[in-house]
Amino acid sequence: MSHLIPADPGHEFPAVATRLGFGVPGYAHPLVAPTEWAELARPGAPLHWAVLNIARGPGSRRDPHCLTAAARLRATGVRVLGHLDLRCGTRPFGEVISDANHFLDWYQVDGFCLERCPVDRPGLPEVRRTAATLRALLGGAHLVLGQGIHPHEGYMELADQLVTFRGSWADYRWSQVAEWTAGYPPERFCHQVHGVPRRHLEEALRIARWQGAGTIYFTDRTAHPEGRTCTDSPWTALPGYWDEIVSRLGPRVME
Repeated sequence: MSHLIPADPGHEFPAVATRLGFGVPGYAHPLVAPTEWAELARPGAPLHWAVLNIARGPGSRRDPHCLTAAARLRATGVRVLGHLDLRCGTRPFGEVISDANHFLDWYQVDGFCLERCPVDRPGLPEVRRTAATLRALLGGAHLVLGQGIHPHEGYMELADQLVTFRGSWADYRWSQVAEWTAGYPPERFCHQVHGVPRRHLEEALRIARWQGAGTIYFTDRTAHPEGRTCTDSPWTALPGYWDEIVSRLGPRVME
């Protein structure tokens, strides 16, 4: 059982839990992972969004295979988000916006996932500037901040959703949530967990619900066995229990 930071006793939780759905961090190229991209377009799959990541961004030119994969998802009502790497706040603003424009021009994305996003108060002004510019470029853009940990609460006002956990099952099952998250609905939070054994899948789903996450991505695939930094490696292919977890979460409710 995970440890939870107690919420404000005066806070009232909704009587009916929000339906969990998937937020896919981004699969390998469609030529390498055709099954994965085809499964995302399965009618009724409980999918909230999927990230398109060609080469830590949109790549150097339009890729027809990625364009086709993105178009198929969008045709089924799934949001496709472009991957923008903020490099922990060190990447020049102009480079980020250039990548965003390429995603819009080449793939007609519905929003963006800002990876390696700053988490502390000093990083807020620049992320606020970036978020405001992205929304100006694409009215109604869906923005996800992919910090992977609980950031300063001020980031909540900048995006539709925060990824507040990204890591291993060993860490997740004993994880804590920041107390301030109790003031927001589950659809504002996403958890991405690798190395979840099939036998612990139900426990992982319970933790996500207890901790107030409305979007998840659980996989039995693991990070690089030598422990080197390679945040993409667990996410590039389908979990071995994809069909089972899809059936547990149920059909997608079209918006």
